[in-house]
Amino acid sequence: MLDGRVKTLHPNIHGGILARRDRKHHMEALTKHGIGTFDVVVVNLYPFYDKVSSNVGIAFEDGIENIDIGGPAMIRAAAKNHKDVLVVVDSQDYPALLGFLQGNQDDQQFRRKLAWKAFQHVASYDSAVSEWLWKQTVGDEFPPSLTVPLSLKCSLRYGENPHQKAAFYIDKSLSEVNAGGIATAIQHHGKEMSYNNYLDADAAWNCVCEFNKPTCVIVKHTNPCGVASRDDVIEAYRLAVKADPVSAFGGIVAFNIEVDEDLAKEVREFRSPTDGETRMFYEIVVAPKYSKKGLEILRGKSKTLRILEATENKKGKLSLRQVGGGWLAQDSDDLTPENIQFNLVSERTPLDSGLCDAKFAWLCVKHVKSNAIVIAKDDCMLGMGSGQPNRLESLRIALRKAGDKVKGAALASDAFFPFAWKDAVEEACESGIGLIVEPGGSIRDGDAIDCCNKYGVSLLFTNVRHFRH
Repeated sequence: MLDGRVKTLHPNIHGGILARRDRKHHMEALTKHGIGTFDVVVVNLYPFYDKVSSNVGIAFEDGIENIDIGGPAMIRAAAKNHKDVLVVVDSQDYPALLGFLQGNQDDQQFRRKLAWKAFQHVASYDSAVSEWLWKQTVGDEFPPSLTVPLSLKCSLRYGENPHQKAAFYIDKSLSEVNAGGIATAIQHHGKEMSYNNYLDADAAWNCVCEFNKPTCVIVKHTNPCGVASRDDVIEAYRLAVKADPVSAFGGIVAFNIEVDEDLAKEVREFRSPTDGETRMFYEIVVAPKYSKKGLEILRGKSKTLRILEATENKKGKLSLRQVGGGWLAQDSDDLTPENIQFNLVSERTPLDSGLCDAKFAWLCVKHVKSNAIVIAKDDCMLGMGSGQPNRLESLRIALRKAGDKVKGAALASDAFFPFAWKDAVEEACESGIGLIVEPGGSIRDGDAIDCCNKYGVSLLFTNVRHFRH
């Protein structure tokens, strides 16, 4: 009735599912009303998830009509009464179900596992309905409550450290459908991914995808230690390694263009700039695609080298991070130099090449852990300092890595400089830096401006901070 909206919502069905076989009055009630019992309930829900996530799109009314009501009700009823009723919501469980029915023993653990899966299935289904309705009604505001459906992709050998158990889950939220990212990457070769591998690969991939020119990014412990953009991606790769060959060894290499035969040969054979002999070793190579020959060559580099093919992470995602007893939610940091005004506040005006260096350094520093300093020139990272409790130490690390190449280079800071004289700004100026780009906003911004004017250094304020914790 009601155009098919009411089919299974009936006492003859739910009575037969929910009746407890060990309760005499339950069985007497069924007999009185002529209701039989159900021993197995198998349900395939309306394909709401597939309908509303389709590229074709769906009208609001059609979405509403694809919300299953009777199916979840039967599943929940059967799962509640799993002691007497087997409930199956996944076709992959059919063989196990048949084996159970053909056996002679009643395994309550098997019944409980199916019941758990049933409730989890309905919960994920309801979370998709809730997410869709919220977007249709309110839009981009943070909802007062939030359910994130996760599906186990694989168990991991261990977590961040060997004594920690770990697993990897895929986010099945509607917002993640066809949204790219490392979670959906295809692994063509190598050892199974580890907990730290996923973190590092994600950092490398998110960074390299920000660049428009052919780019190589090398990451170690989630920090980019080498970044370079060139029309010739092989040259970009060499420069990225040379930026910090010690850190690059054992790191993750990411490209934003296809890895062809020539690039693969370079990655396979390139020797460390530290001694000119040691062949560079990497944990992972990640790229948007590989030529057939390129993939074959990379597979020959090492049996353990993980080769990932990924699609770009879609902008505008919700970013979640756990703290003790709760979660932090925020918009993803999608701002690029094209979205930002680089405002000149010093007397010296930078050349066009200097402004390009500033934008490149600014894009790099966004992906470095705070306190973050990046020194760059000619679309190449020369040095970076990361994760220090004070900005001065990060600056000194970056200067040490850049060496003599610091002369005339651009320096980017992810946040403002709290002090200038006899501190980070003055040390940067004295080292030969030609341009500094920072958010501004300190009560001592005037000191930074005066310091840069004294040394003839260009200073740009962006009014945008890029903290990364």
